[in-house]
Amino acid sequence: MIVLNPFVLRQTLESQFSHWEFSNDELASRTKTAFKAGQVEEGYRPGVVLVQIDPEGVYTGVCQLEAGDTLAGRFEARRDGEDPRRSVWKVGGKKLPAKRVDVVLYASSVLAEDNSQSIPPEEGNWEVVSVNARLTEGPEPLKAGTLMANHFHQKGASDGGTTTKMSDTEFVAALKESYEYWKDKASVAPLA
Repeated sequence: MIVLNPFVLRQTLESQFSHWEFSNDELASRTKTAFKAGQVEEGYRPGVVLVQIDPEGVYTGVCQLEAGDTLAGRFEARRDGEDPRRSVWKVGGKKLPAKRVDVVLYASSVLAEDNSQSIPPEEGNWEVVSVNARLTEGPEPLKAGTLMANHFHQKGASDGGTTTKMSDTEFVAALKESYEYWKDKASVAPLA
């Protein structure tokens, strides 16, 4: 079974995140079809997979930074019960059509590790937690803040996120890759 976890519903036109212009039912349908067709890659840990869907109608929340761009930010929790995090985005950026879209599926059993599953944590139950749309067809590393929150969650120093199960050496390598990719990119500012 594949369902949308409530966490993915924050991805709207008005948000700084990627979004889709079709129904949530269509998103679930596209994901199920691609999953069954084997358009699946392993995620950053067992129980997390990326399902590639057709990018038509999906927009990325990422834009290229240029010298002189204005950045803004907010310090807030992603959801009730989590510690606040920093969010930074480009003011006046425009969402662009995605060239590649990976739907991030977590096994409900993985989400159950921090009680964030929305369906029973049984074999074969998957939940869409994010729709990662990007401007390139190549890989896109996790943002450094997300990577750190996930990694340090396993060390008890951060709440929210799901543990990476990476060694410190693997984490540093992933953090370097994240830095190199994201140093000149930002999310588009939310329309609010």
